[in-house]
Amino acid sequence: MGKIVIGVDSSTQSTKAIAWDINGKALAEGRCDIPLHNPSLEKFEQHVEDWWRAFCVSTQELCQKIDINQVDGLAISNQRETLAKLDSSGKEVYPATVWMDKRSVKEVEELNSIMGEGRIHEITGRPKDPCPCLYRVLWMKNHEKKFFDQIDCFADVQAFLVHRLSGEFNTGWISSDPHGMFDVVNKCWSQEILEQLAIDESRLPKSFKPGTLIGKVNQTASKETGLKEGTPIFAAGGDGQLAGLGTNCTKSDRAYINLGTAVVSGVWSQDYKISNNWRTEIAAHGEGYILENVLLSGALLVNWFVDQFIPGDRKDPKFFENLEAELNKISIGSDGLVLQPYTGGVMDPYWDPYARGVVAGLSVSHTPFHIYRAILEGLTLDSVFRTQNIEKETGLNVKEYLAIGGGAKSLAWVQMLADASGKNVLIADTVEASSLGSAMIAAHGAGWFESITQAAEQMSGKTKLIEPNSSNYNKYQDLINIYQHIYESNKSINKSLVQFTEKYK
Repeated sequence: MGKIVIGVDSSTQSTKAIAWDINGKALAEGRCDIPLHNPSLEKFEQHVEDWWRAFCVSTQELCQKIDINQVDGLAISNQRETLAKLDSSGKEVYPATVWMDKRSVKEVEELNSIMGEGRIHEITGRPKDPCPCLYRVLWMKNHEKKFFDQIDCFADVQAFLVHRLSGEFNTGWISSDPHGMFDVVNKCWSQEILEQLAIDESRLPKSFKPGTLIGKVNQTASKETGLKEGTPIFAAGGDGQLAGLGTNCTKSDRAYINLGTAVVSGVWSQDYKISNNWRTEIAAHGEGYILENVLLSGALLVNWFVDQFIPGDRKDPKFFENLEAELNKISIGSDGLVLQPYTGGVMDPYWDPYARGVVAGLSVSHTPFHIYRAILEGLTLDSVFRTQNIEKETGLNVKEYLAIGGGAKSLAWVQMLADASGKNVLIADTVEASSLGSAMIAAHGAGWFESITQAAEQMSGKTKLIEPNSSNYNKYQDLINIYQHIYESNKSINKSLVQFTEKYK
């Protein structure tokens, strides 16, 4: 047995290739940014060649730092609900549409009307929302029929990369279920849905249980990536589920929360349960399900605000430290200022693509630091009431959060989360939980562990404990009660504004 597995995280903004040992220690890494294109209102695209370039650059950098002969295998974590349109050779027919793309809002209504309200949700675990890929497939059929007919494979990011590495359009269950075309109970493509889209399984990747061998690095890919020819590739998939695995959230008493570009949290459930209060996904270890909450604005909103309104360079190590010192001078509730962070629509529990950000209570007494605090409070309040919704509806008891992502470095943010929820918050010793989760799968596939669960227990790292300040809990609960009225009060206004913009753009 070798000493290394590689977890590659091909996310929205960058690719990270990280080498891990049997104890979950990161040995070395390589990174490369991925461009994101916003060609027009509500459209977000990437090019598959940029995914491949970022993969090659990051693995080449990594392989210069490790002995590639010691690598027992690799697995890929990928951004979810991002859809490539490829020909039979794996070349791009049409730009890949990214998970935040909203071009298919009308197709959501069209397809659910045809199939019957709730039927797609029942099969796929996904409530009505333009995020799952199936609606963009229908959009292609409706608006770009010429390109639609040329597409040989509607592929997730993992399937594209595996094809480039091995020549096979293969992927994992947890990359397939974000498509919204996958029967998550029976673990297969849904013929009922595919018939309505006028595609068949031959135009989709083959999908396998996590940990299955789905390819080996071929000679051509070896030269481009620096990886050893014949390196095994094991089925992994969606970065959200893999983040849960990387933090050993394989039981229902611990929820992971990724304070990243978006704020994504989830809790494991043995049973398949669906509700508008979450979306239901196959768990990364292939056993049970993840009940997941997604807040589309996270660090994306934080970084946008500070770049626009706070002097200085946020890449300076002291920038956020100084900002949090100012934040801590302001009381809970930001002196009467509250912010709803639905800047790009909202998923659970409202499933409204027309929702937008709202600032309420603004006065001339407020400073940019008040708004910054209100952003963090809005993100926190939203996360807390979503977890509370899961607990109330399912009877599950979440005792603690395990926080990952860049936002977990913010002591102010994680303390807010602890205080508002009344739960302990554990901070993982690695922010690269998705890469670690994929490495755990590779470690099982390579024979290091009998099960993926065992790999998670062995390889998950140490954590730092943040305890809640009980004196703040009731204040935050009162603030949540106020906060939850903002959406309904502004729902029709936000929709009218979006329609106005579309009309006169």
